[in-house]
Amino acid sequence: MTVDAPPLRRYRGSAPDERRAERRCRLIRAAIEVYGKQGYRRATVKAVCRAAALTERYFYESFGNSELLLAACYDAVTRELFNDISRAGEAAGRSRTARVRAMLRAYFDTLKREPRSARVFLVEIRGVSPEVDQAFEASLRHFGRALARAISPAAASAAASDELLQTGVVGGVIHIAQSWITDGYVPSVEEVTAAALRLCMVLTR
Repeated sequence: MTVDAPPLRRYRGSAPDERRAERRCRLIRAAIEVYGKQGYRRATVKAVCRAAALTERYFYESFGNSELLLAACYDAVTRELFNDISRAGEAAGRSRTARVRAMLRAYFDTLKREPRSARVFLVEIRGVSPEVDQAFEASLRHFGRALARAISPAAASAAASDELLQTGVVGGVIHIAQSWITDGYVPSVEEVTAAALRLCMVLTR
């Protein structure tokens, strides 16, 4: 004889799993704000929980430590950024130059519009641990392949040596972005996009 599991207890219309997921999202959003203001290394679990209006026990419900929360923040920021970049490229038409320019423009627009997310993406992620560094390197490869697909299908199916070139080009774009942010978002988005575009077109050769 089998016994049906009891239904999940609902609280204010939400099942426990849904409420845990909602608390996790609140912590990620709060952490992006806190890390963007204070930096990851200066932030505390207490500060993140205060910003999320949650107690610390809910932090440990979702994350074993602050490093795992940072990785989740990075994943959320990069996923949203890559979605914006991909949509911009798809809307730009068939010209490869127009597609890459649109993707880069979306990238720099987002960094300027969301400076706290940009800090997580460009600064706070580096040097925390080997595992987090691996996540950063994986995102570079993903960005490189996205640019390569925008340039040509052949570039997207590149050999390992070409994938290294893609990663190097994206690393250069990120360095341009870091310098641009340090200089107070000067020059204009149009100018910094044009500079990054010249670098990215190396992938057409």
